[in-house]
Amino acid sequence: MSTTRTFALDDLRRILLEGAGAEEGVDLDGDILDTYFDELGYESLALLETGGRIEREYGITLDDSALTDAVTPRQLIAVVNEHITAAAEVAA
Repeated sequence: MSTTRTFALDDLRRILLEGAGAEEGVDLDGDILDTYFDELGYESLALLETGGRIEREYGITLDDSALTDAVTPRQLIAVVNEHITAAAEVAA
């Protein structure tokens, strides 16, 4: 029985903080699932770094549109989990 690792909000918070830190006055511990990344202080360069960290840690490849189309943490988490599931199915 294979267990597929999932990507959760806490994983995203950790990777955002490791890669780009937190904008002053932004509370990543709050309810940020539907807050736009730019409101959280993360612009495209920070999200590219975040995407690279996710790819390395989870062994997946995210296309550029995955990072540009996902404008909230909820959307990015969903995209990452779709890629993780697809990669697990290919490996099975």
